[in-house]
Order: sequence, then structure tokens, then C-alpha cells
Amino acid sequence: MRRHTRTFQIALCGVLGALSVAILAMGGLLPLATYCAPMLAGIALVPVLGECPQKYGWMTWAAVSVLAVLLVPDRELSLVYALVLGPYPMLKRRIDRLGSAWVRTLCRLIVFNLAVLVCYGLLLVVFPLPGLMEEFTAGGALLTAATLVTGNLAFLVYDAALRAVAVLYARRLRPLLRFLH
Repeated sequence: MRRHTRTFQIALCGVLGALSVAILAMGGLLPLATYCAPMLAGIALVPVLGECPQKYGWMTWAAVSVLAVLLVPDRELSLVYALVLGPYPMLKRRIDRLGSAWVRTLCRLIVFNLAVLVCYGLLLVVFPLPGLMEEFTAGGALLTAATLVTGNLAFLVYDAALRAVAVLYARRLRPLLRFLH
């Protein structure tokens, strides 16, 4: 397939960035979407990474993150995207180049857990949310640990979903872009 023009790449980033912001904004309407919406918004970066240089993916993520923090009322949702799930599609490319499956899985979990610590550290200290501290203290250490384990499992599902969407995109949707260019 021929290389797309810069104009096409920028337009693709703009459209998928707008889609990501819309997904995040709609996720703020549903309490259960705090983690699902950032995952879907991150998956929207897959075509950007398939058609554009990686720096376009980083720029799209940065633009969506800034807009999400400014426009999405749910601060937790926007920071989960900006710090945890949004940058992961670009980081995944590097992690996937590592040697064994165990090393890759360990790196994925380390990246996720460090990002979660930074995200929730900011949410508890810098941008304190009234109900968040109560949730952590009411549940106790056992519930917090169970939530983190569940989050790690959900993150591994997200990683597998990114892989599946990338394959689907490359096989089914990418050939359709030939007709747009």
C-alpha cells in the first residue's frame, strides 16, 4: 500500500481524536463507564498507529488528553485516559518487541501499576475528589487490593483487545482506506 499524504494523516488523527473525546465525554454520563470509555478511546488510536508515524499517535493522545481534562466533567475518567489507558497503545509497540512472553507480560503490568499509582495519587492529592477518598477508606485494604487485581486482569483484556483490533484493522479496514486516498 502506498504511503498516505501528511494531509490525510493529520485528518485521520483529527477525526479519531474527536471520536476519542466524544467517547470520553459520553463515558462521563454513565458511572460504570469510568474505565470502559478510556479503553474505547485508546482503541481509537489503532488506525492512527497503523497509518501514521508513531509521533502522530503521541500527538493525538496528548490532544485528546488535554481536551478530556478540560471538557469531560468526570475527572477520574479523563485522568485514567490521560495517564493509564491512552498512552498504552504507543507503549505496547515497544513492549511487544521484548523477548519472552513472561517479560512482556511483566512489563505490561509494571507499566499499568505505575500509571495507576500516579493517576490515583494525583486524584487523591492534587485533584481531590470528595467521594474517591471515602471509597478507598470505606472498603479497606482488602477491597482496594481486590480492585487492583481486578484492574490488572481488565488491563490484560484491554491489551488483548488492542491486539485483536489491530489485526482486524490491518486485515479488514485498512484495505478500505485505499479508496479514500
